[in-house]
Amino acid sequence: MSPATSPFSIPNIRLFIAFRVFFNARFYYPVFTILFLDYGLTIEQFALLNTVWAITIVCAEVPSGALADILGRKYLLVTTSLLMVAEMSLLAFVPLGNSTIIFSVFLVNRVLSGLAEALASGADEAIAYDSLVEEGNPQDWPQVLSVQMRLRSIASIITMTIGALVYDPSMVNRFLTWIGSGLSVTQQVSMRFPIYLTFILSLLATACAFSMREKPRSRAAGQGSTSRAALHKTLQAGAWLAKTPFALAIILLGTLYDHILRMIVTMTSQYFRLIDLPEASFGLIGSAMAVLGLVTPKIAERMVAQNSPVVNVWWVSGISLLGLIGLTGFYPYWGLLPMALIFVALMLVSFFTSHYLNRITESHQRATVLSFKGLAFNLAYGTIGFLFALLITGLRDGAKTNHPDWSGPTLEGFAFQGTIGWFPWYAAIGLAVTLLFCLYRLRGTDDYRQIG
Repeated sequence: MSPATSPFSIPNIRLFIAFRVFFNARFYYPVFTILFLDYGLTIEQFALLNTVWAITIVCAEVPSGALADILGRKYLLVTTSLLMVAEMSLLAFVPLGNSTIIFSVFLVNRVLSGLAEALASGADEAIAYDSLVEEGNPQDWPQVLSVQMRLRSIASIITMTIGALVYDPSMVNRFLTWIGSGLSVTQQVSMRFPIYLTFILSLLATACAFSMREKPRSRAAGQGSTSRAALHKTLQAGAWLAKTPFALAIILLGTLYDHILRMIVTMTSQYFRLIDLPEASFGLIGSAMAVLGLVTPKIAERMVAQNSPVVNVWWVSGISLLGLIGLTGFYPYWGLLPMALIFVALMLVSFFTSHYLNRITESHQRATVLSFKGLAFNLAYGTIGFLFALLITGLRDGAKTNHPDWSGPTLEGFAFQGTIGWFPWYAAIGLAVTLLFCLYRLRGTDDYRQIG
């Protein structure tokens, strides 16, 4: 078979991009926190449920990658999409009024969501990259990543804007009046609309997963059962990472940046509130941040072509630290600029880790290695979330003792600002330690200078 002239003429590449868009662009993201609360959960339950979600991903990440390499990547992607259908169905149809039932349903939802994230991690990239190797040119992978990220950004702009609008009953009722309908909805009705729309996306993601094509994977002789084969594959990939300094450096540096930047992105609504932005603007701001995703991947594509990995590490470090330092000022309105740097840095990290890790990993263990990356990212994210909660609780309790006259929102705002102030120091120390370790492991090698 002659190589494809364009990577996008390969069916699996197009389906990979479509799957990523439908799986990740969710209408409820701009109202994620308040959605849980409006269903009747408390903020403590919300935090507990997200912890369950992270733990589920950590436990399932690497085994799922090994299963993808053994059973086939399409098998896991189909399972992933069906899990997404199930998790959306639970939220779409759970009855309201009984807090115990609601919490139980959300608990199952978070477990299913975590499993879906873990199963998708690595498998979708692996099937797409292998298709590019077989039918095209692997040098085109940065171009594929760039288009995929830009289309995801466009989808995020659309879904975040629409999701915030249909969640608001006043906006929905205004629209119903405009079209001449005598109907009206309450918050308990409109809060499900983003869920219904995301349920439709889950069906489209399922269609993409079923449409992918993959050659049957043969089990290595003597590996025995699937569980033993999965363990063998996991140990094999772990040993490869341990003796491949450049791959280990990619995962360690990616983990350092990802967990810090992702934690900041998770807390954007609280940050926006403290820089005097109206809550009604959060959806529009989220869409504006997604616009950066139209430009950043193209810049990243040129960076991997023109710069060495070392140069790109310094670029990410500079942008990340500048953004983190800028956040500590909590400048009204102008505070959006450092937050934009955080979003840009996070997109660069995602692009660079995918590009470099896929370039140096062999097909037979690609999904497993990518799952090790996902495991490291989510384990670090869960850890920093726990530390964040401890620090903010300590600062809040201390302020409450020293200032008993402060209101609850004032205490929360003070503790949040104090916690954000620690992030630049945490990042700087983490970067110094990680770089020293990576330089020690990379001594005597020059692979990282040659890969573009």
